Amino acid sequence: MEDVAAAKRGNQKIRDMVLSMAVIGGVVALVYTVIPHDEEAEPLKTVDYRVELSLAQRSAPYPVLVPQGLPKEWRPTSVTYRKDEGRAWHLGYLDPQKEYVAVEQSTNDPAKYVPKVTLSAKDTGRTREVGGRTWQVWEGEKYDALVRTDKGATTVVMGTATDERLAEMAAALKAKQPQPKQTPGASQTPQTPQPSQTPQPKQS
Repeated sequence: MEDVAAAKRGNQKIRDMVLSMAVIGGVVALVYTVIPHDEEAEPLKTVDYRVELSLAQRSAPYPVLVPQGLPKEWRPTSVTYRKDEGRAWHLGYLDPQKEYVAVEQSTNDPAKYVPKVTLSAKDTGRTREVGGRTWQVWEGEKYDALVRTDKGATTVVMGTATDERLAEMAAALKAKQPQPKQTPGASQTPQTPQPSQTPQPKQS
């Protein structure tokens, strides 16, 4: 009799557990159905990096590089300039396939800086000509990268994108000059100096 009673109690526990799981599943399904959600929503927003770029241009001892002429499908999603960390410039993008591509520049020691920003990528010993410049090819488990050191800074173009997308970014990089400040209300057209109106002496 005791064995029969124990078996009944065991069956009751299993049944209660199944019923509980069914209730939880129903609640989850209800919440998913009732709460609005957009499966096509973009998780990252496009950023305007003009303020950080202006700061970096005036502070960095090297030409700060930004891409110019990329198709509109390339979207900037992150930007930082850290003066106290080797004058480090960062500009992150999503490429047309929504893969990550970043431009990193710094005056830090490249032997330490490149492995840090690429999460331990390694120099393959190969080079690639991109945009009329020679880049070192680095590869890693997380990120691949194109690397070059010039004018006192190391530039890294890295990400999860394909080699061709990394090269496309590297080829688009230009040192954009800061925009001069415009005085509010100042005329855009220089004024032509007027001839002197000095009175002429009378003729006697």
